[in-house]
Amino acid sequence: MNLYVESSAIVARLLGQSNGAVVQDLLERAENVFSSELVLVECDRALVRAEAAGVLSEAQAAGLRAILNREAAYWTLLRIEGEVLERARRAFPVEPVRSLDALHLASLLIVRSIFADAEVLSFDQRIRGNATALGFQLAQT
Repeated sequence: MNLYVESSAIVARLLGQSNGAVVQDLLERAENVFSSELVLVECDRALVRAEAAGVLSEAQAAGLRAILNREAAYWTLLRIEGEVLERARRAFPVEPVRSLDALHLASLLIVRSIFADAEVLSFDQRIRGNATALGFQLAQT
């Protein structure tokens, strides 16, 4: 399976949410994992917010950040430049779309040009709705 993973899924796994085990299973089963390099920023910000809110200690946040970086080293992260930026500036099938979501959707379209069978793993309804409208299969969660 070729899997495009969006930040909401990775955050769910890092923060131990109920659907995090499903995310872990899908990541382990995927032959190739893709995302935007934005996933690192969004996940790090989620960890910073959790630490600031007292949900995580500084040590826990650092440990989760290390896990994220170690795992992401095996993923293909698309850069936020060129074709991704150009496509993100245009409309998507289900508007409104926030800027960061548009970057994920544009990256997803780049992945499809390489792997037509790429599945999408996201818990964000805007991403899921647009991915479906664009003809992508959603990973079973």
